[in-house]
Amino acid sequence: MKKTYKIEVDCANCANKMEAAANKTEGIKEAVVNFMAQKMVVEFGEGQDPAVVMQSVRKNCKKVDDDFEIFL
Repeated sequence: MKKTYKIEVDCANCANKMEAAANKTEGIKEAVVNFMAQKMVVEFGEGQDPAVVMQSVRKNCKKVDDDFEIFL
C-alpha cells in the first residue's frame, strides 16, 4: 500500500536525511521525499499498519532533525 503525506522540511539536504531515516524504519518498503513538493510517498510492507509505522517514521526523523514534521 502506498500513501502520500504532507511534510515540512527546511532544505534539500535535510530531505535526503529524512528519506534515509524513513527507509531504515521497520515496516517501510520504500519512502521517497520530494523537497520541492514538501511530500513523502511511503510504500508499506505487507501487512503493516500505516498508523503505527508512521509514528515510528516520525520518531526516527525527529532524531535526525527536530524541525522536520510529517502531517499524519
